Amino acid sequence: MNEKYFPLDKTALEKIAQQYPTPFYIYDEKAIIENVRKIKTAFSVFPSYKNHFAVKALPNPYILKLLASEGFGADCSSLPELMLAEMSGMKGEDIMLTSNETPTKEYIAAKKMGAVINLDDFSHIEFLEKTAGLPDLISMRYNPGPLKEGNAIIGKPEEAKYGLTREQLIAGFALLKQKGVKRFALHTMVASNELSVPYHVETARMLFELAVEIFNKTGVRFEFINLGGGVGIPYKPDQIAVDYSLLVQGIQKAYNEIIKPAGLDPMNIRTEWGRVVTGPYGWLVSRAVHKKEIYRNYIALDSCMADLMRPALYTAFHHITVPGKENAPLSETYDVVGSLCENNDKFAIQRKLPKIETLAESKNGEGDFVVIHDAGAHGRAMGFNYNGKLRCGELLLRADGSVLQIRRSESIDDYFATLDIKRLENFK
Repeated sequence: MNEKYFPLDKTALEKIAQQYPTPFYIYDEKAIIENVRKIKTAFSVFPSYKNHFAVKALPNPYILKLLASEGFGADCSSLPELMLAEMSGMKGEDIMLTSNETPTKEYIAAKKMGAVINLDDFSHIEFLEKTAGLPDLISMRYNPGPLKEGNAIIGKPEEAKYGLTREQLIAGFALLKQKGVKRFALHTMVASNELSVPYHVETARMLFELAVEIFNKTGVRFEFINLGGGVGIPYKPDQIAVDYSLLVQGIQKAYNEIIKPAGLDPMNIRTEWGRVVTGPYGWLVSRAVHKKEIYRNYIALDSCMADLMRPALYTAFHHITVPGKENAPLSETYDVVGSLCENNDKFAIQRKLPKIETLAESKNGEGDFVVIHDAGAHGRAMGFNYNGKLRCGELLLRADGSVLQIRRSESIDDYFATLDIKRLENFK
């Protein structure tokens, strides 16, 4: 069993909400740092290890700065993400650009800051050379196609737009070597939110075998292999978290069986974990506003899928608790919904929960808090403004118990900031 926790009781949450009204995200600094150190300890068996945190999971420079202080780098998919990583104290090869269909300005920026450029297509070799010039170090992304089974979120590799085939990789690294590139790296990303340890070990084995094949055919020796991301978290209480030590034991065994006999040791190991780093340590905190009773019972929150779209996008499960009612019987069955004009604006469907008091019913003018768990990755980052909804802010629960606002909530002025209202007055 995976016991869900929330670091604040109802009294502490009430105090925070007086200063920062709901909805908001809150992240647990102490828990994130403890988790980072467990990851580093597990991978310390390798000659060198670095995780390039997937910035798309939680693109907040305060969080990135915490991760940088622990030696983590960043995996970026765009120019703004590159800039976030750099402003957070990450420099040079701490940063990887793993984008796709990459525009010129992003390659130029990555080259200028000395980031590791991870090419996504064979044609990008020539494109990069013409637009930014080839750096000394280049990585390329492998798509194994039908040789590797994908999973529900990321889909089948042969249907994915990402990466190069095995044949393209071999030809690509030979061409890069011919063009004078001196240092090389290999990368893949074939799953998302995968809890199976054997799956990730097999991915490592696949890359190690490919590295040996490429070395034998081209003479290209890889400085590091990036095993990608995709390690999942137990969103459901009955799921079990990935055991880092067990995972690394399997990867190390494959390394010893494949890389060492080929004479390619030492080879550095990297990952681009995002979700597993921060996911379990962030929560979306809302209040119950309305109750609706028709063909089924609904609890409506002051947040909506514009704040957390995973349940609508993937029918993803997020555990829900009601502070102050942790031990109350799960006596009610609700659809937990938001106010967006979309019928899939639902955080939970037919979920057993304690009886929830709404703002409309409350005598003190406040509804019950509703906490949505495991929202510390791919939560606020995926927010949007459909229906004119304003994205909520982000708070950081510091290790000393204080709370810091690390992103304010959006305002009406923010929503209209990109419109030229003055010009509208003369528009006919």
